[in-house]
Amino acid sequence: MPLFTRNKEIGVQSFILKVVNNNCPELEALVEGPRLDRRVNLVVVVLVVPVEANKPQIGQVFPAVTKEFSTTGLSLVFNEPRPLDEMILGFRWEARMTFVRAKARHLNPMGAGFYQLGVRMTEVLHVDDHPELQSLSF
Repeated sequence: MPLFTRNKEIGVQSFILKVVNNNCPELEALVEGPRLDRRVNLVVVVLVVPVEANKPQIGQVFPAVTKEFSTTGLSLVFNEPRPLDEMILGFRWEARMTFVRAKARHLNPMGAGFYQLGVRMTEVLHVDDHPELQSLSF
């Protein structure tokens, strides 16, 4: 094994440690102050159904990924700014779709064209009450 291979690995490890430390939720709390509700980093794919005039806009559905969850909210990552006030989130859970109504709280740029939307989830919807959602899946 070449002598300088280990030095390259140390450089990679040092860089990754800096990235993790600068994005660690526990360290962010030191700067921003403690949050009332703890967050869990979790990435899952969801369907986002925009809601306008209290009606789901099925023709405007798009996928997104989550970044973190709390007991009443989550953050979504988009590849463009999406001016959403209210939405329905579709989660694939136990071989079926579960839909949750949510309201936007804040939209923040992340860089390189990505945006983080913080949402507060308000209620689980029953597909029987919203038959237009039955056709949605991934």
